[in-house]
Amino acid sequence: MSNPVSITRTFPATPEQVFDAWTTPASFAVWFGTAAVPVDDIEMDVRVGGGWKATMHLPDGSLKHWVGEFTEVNRPTRLALTLTDQPDDPAREPVTVDIVAVDGGAMMTMVQTAQGFDDASKAALTAGYTAFFDDMEKLLVR
Repeated sequence: MSNPVSITRTFPATPEQVFDAWTTPASFAVWFGTAAVPVDDIEMDVRVGGGWKATMHLPDGSLKHWVGEFTEVNRPTRLALTLTDQPDDPAREPVTVDIVAVDGGAMMTMVQTAQGFDDASKAALTAGYTAFFDDMEKLLVR
């Protein structure tokens, strides 16, 4: 197994608010893709075995189609899902999100396996998630 990408952030919000940012299309659209995903292009069936998809509109005019499945849903402490931007490929990256209440808010730890990612790809993935979670924080402090 490859060395996973793990990011831990503390948000000034409740665990429920952080969990809901992952599972509510209107909130997800604000932070996933740093506002490149219109809410109309998101579908979520938030239950174990339920699917999700989102279309990311890139600055060059191209589209990136994300799909996955929820594999664990335990509001507000844990969410596990798969994702890929290659919808026709059955391979999916597992992602886990653990959320705990801490003084002043909620600490979220997101882990993605990053199978087959080289160091440069993992650095880009980390930078992308960091930007996403910066936008999540802006959403949560509103």
